[in-house]
Amino acid sequence: MELAKVIGTLVSTHKVSSLNGIKLLLVQPLNENLEPFGEASVATDATYQAGIGEIVFIESGKEAAMALPVKFNPSDLSIIGIVDHVYS
Repeated sequence: MELAKVIGTLVSTHKVSSLNGIKLLLVQPLNENLEPFGEASVATDATYQAGIGEIVFIESGKEAAMALPVKFNPSDLSIIGIVDHVYS
């Protein structure tokens, strides 16, 4: 599980049926100082509530797909939580 910031949205005219109704968001991974690092990626929004500018928890691999209602899907990165506060 990593922290990331939502920096944009993705609009898709065609998706597999298991992703119907699921938002696709562009996320930028963050380091321990909440600074951007690495490349931005597209993530499915398992919370249904994440928006641009929010800090979120992301999960990759099999766990990303399991966070969605239809477990058999092609998601490799999912937003699984929204961060309220970060204490250092």
